[in-house]
Order: sequence, then C-alpha cells, then structure tokens
Amino acid sequence: MGNIAVLLKQLGNRVSGSDRKVYPPMSDVLRRNNIEILEGVDADRLVSLDPDLVVVGNSTVRGNEEFEWLLAEKKIPFTSLPALIHDQLLKNRLSIVVAGTHGKTTTATLTTFLLRENGVDPGYFIGGVPHDLPSGASNGSPDAPFVIEGDEYDSALFDKRSKFIHYAPNIAIVNNIEFDHADIFRDLADVQRSFNHFLRIVPDNGYILLNGDDPAVAALAPVSWGTTYRVGTGAGNDLQIADFTESSAGAEFSLIWQGKLWEKVRMPLGGIFNARNAAMAALAGALAEVPERVTDFKLSALADFRGVKRRQERLFSSEELLVIEDFGHHPTALKQALQSFRTAYPDRKLTAIFEPRSNTSRRNIHQKELIESLCEADEIYLGPVSRPEMLSDRERLDLEAVTDELKKNGRFAAHFSTNRDLLEELRTNTFDRDRAARLVVFFSNGSFDGIIADYVSAAESRISERD
Repeated sequence: MGNIAVLLKQLGNRVSGSDRKVYPPMSDVLRRNNIEILEGVDADRLVSLDPDLVVVGNSTVRGNEEFEWLLAEKKIPFTSLPALIHDQLLKNRLSIVVAGTHGKTTTATLTTFLLRENGVDPGYFIGGVPHDLPSGASNGSPDAPFVIEGDEYDSALFDKRSKFIHYAPNIAIVNNIEFDHADIFRDLADVQRSFNHFLRIVPDNGYILLNGDDPAVAALAPVSWGTTYRVGTGAGNDLQIADFTESSAGAEFSLIWQGKLWEKVRMPLGGIFNARNAAMAALAGALAEVPERVTDFKLSALADFRGVKRRQERLFSSEELLVIEDFGHHPTALKQALQSFRTAYPDRKLTAIFEPRSNTSRRNIHQKELIESLCEADEIYLGPVSRPEMLSDRERLDLEAVTDELKKNGRFAAHFSTNRDLLEELRTNTFDRDRAARLVVFFSNGSFDGIIADYVSAAESRISERD
C-alpha cells in the first residue's frame, strides 16, 4: 500500500492513509514523500476528508469503522489495491508479473534493475525498499514495461481472488509454489489452482517462465498458449544455472541459454535461490526488450546489485559479530537462507532468531518442517507466537515442542513469552558468554517489537567500548 501511495502521489493525486500501526521502513518512506499517515480508524475523519476514492487493504475486516461507513452510506466509492493498480497503472502496458511463494520482491527488483541498466525506464511496484532503485514504485516511461510482484494472497475481504489475477501478465514468472497463507488456502492443490488461473490470462503472444526444478510448478505445465521457458539448475531447463559457488563475497554462476553461455555472473547476494531470482529476472527483461536476441541483454550490472531492505540485509559487521535481517518466514525460505549463510560463513557460529508472525508460521501446519529448517543453525531463539488468542491450542504452533526437538538434535534452543525477554537473553549469551565469531540472523516479516534495532545498537556500543 505504501509504495503505491507514493506512486499515485507522483502522478498528481492527493494521497493519505490510515492504519492501526505503520512501522519502518515504510513509515519512513511515506513521511519522506509527505504522505499523511493517519493513526487508528475514524469514520468521522474519513467523512471530513471526503476523498474521491477509498482503497481498502486486504487486511481490513468487517467491523472496521471506516469500511462500515462506506458500506452503509454509499457516498464514496471504494476498490481493492490490485484493482486500482490494474485500472490506474497497467492499462496499455507490457506487464511483467513476478509470482511465487518466495522471492517475489527480490526478483521484481532485479528485473527492474536490469531493465534500467539496459537503458529502459520501466514502471515498477516493489513490495519493499530497494537499495538500487530511487524508490519502491515508479510509473516510468508510458511505453516501457511495468514490473510488479504478483502476490497469491487475496485482494480484499470483498474479492477473494489472488491479487495477481488483476495484473494482466504479458510475461508471467512462477518462481516456486508451496503451501502458504493457510488462512485462505486449504492445501497445496488449492494454491496451485490459483496459479493455474493466473497462467490462464497470459496472452498467446506472451511468455511463461517456470521454475524447472520445482515439481509443484511443473504440475502447471504443459500450457497450450504463449511460450513457456523453464529456468533452473537441471540440464533440461531452457535457461540453466551452472557452476554455482558462493562465499562471504556473494555468488558466482554461469547462465546457459538454450545450450550456449549467456554470461558468467557475479553478484553480492548468496544462495542458489537468489541465482534463480537473477536468472528469472534476466530472462524476463530480455524477453520484454530483445526477445529474438536474448543474450544481447546485458547482465554485468548484477555485480553491483545490493538487494532490498530486510532481505539478507547486513545491519552490523565486525570480526566477532555479523548481524543480518531477513524477511523469511516459511520453513523452506528459512532453510535455504541458513544453508547459504552456513556455506558463506563456515567459521562463524550461526544464531537464528525467528518470530512466528505470518498467518502460516503461527500455525503448526509446518511444525515438523520448521524444526528441520532451524536445525541448520547452531543456536535458535524463538519469539512468541503473534496474536495467539486468535488460534486454538490444536492449531497453534507449539513453541515448547519445537524447542524440545531442536535440543534433541543437539542445538541450543529457547523460546520466550515476550520479544523483550528474548532480546535480553540474546544480548547476554552473544555478548558476555563467549567471544566466538558469530553470525546472528533475525527472521521476521514484521517489526519484531523493535528488538532488531535495539540489538544492533547494543552491538555497536559493545564494540566501541572494546575499541
């Protein structure tokens, strides 16, 4: 919502927004762009503002005072965010839609970055804060492609279709598919059904880019319209990622397009998953601009790509302590990230701090997989389950059971009733009890009650005292 608010203001609209809580980095972005943030919910305030249109976010539920007024009075029209994006931004544009359970933000940012580095001025909407773009959203040149994340989550309480159904893809990327968003999907087959609907709206002259290594994605094929290309590490992929290696400096790999070397890539981001994100972005950008000469699309700028805030973002670095923040909240994302960190930093003790905050991670659906993923770390600190009162004991993630299983697997593990308690224990254990070189990774898709910034501040103070 925040980045679209910025973009709509840039296009000449007067924009304000209300929410119960807005936190960094998006709150900082909104304030820098002089977009008024209205705390709380107030129907009388909405009446006094008298807007031409209200965009209802997909977290809004019945009982929201402002939404109830809109329904009862029928004086101000309302819409969903995806519908607004379609109507205001995507008409008459070549649309590159990046979908998948993981990696949407990074892949959309990479696609936009590469288009810009190849002399194109694309429009884009990124659900985060990119380091290498001037903002998280831009209309770009009207005759250039528009890059957007295609979220499978529902559009609004009055439109339960996945957001990406609104985005009219000319080039559709499906990076991976797993069972997620347990509050709206029943199982993996239900998720796949929505992705199948997404592919049905790709035109005959469009392109479909599939993760050729993911069986859940492969189940969507064959598709009898458009042109389908597979991207992955296997030899049968149209775009193959080969010779992958990584270190603390990042990743190196070769991209092989239909049997011929396209480019040897170096990039600061590690992990085979980020190599796939880059490969998808490269092919999407090339198909948008030079479809008959894919390998003419230049990729050398990947060596300078710095990523997105909160996606494997380094917050603090010293010889004895490296602190990273990551948005990961699904077991697969956690496992891949931790494996990458283990490879890149083999001499550091690996400490993972996880906040069960998403609608899936709060539940015990993936409890076994979560334990397996967290076992990739040496030490694990678990914050409290977010909004536990909204889940029954039968469906809620059992932190005590997770902790016990991690200990049985030889890991140090602890869970906490508050994030502040977690912070105090983490500070004691990582600052006072040993001097081992350590990598501390915070995993959260929320604010973590501010403890990440507090930990980094404490680390800076600690190191400066020693120096």
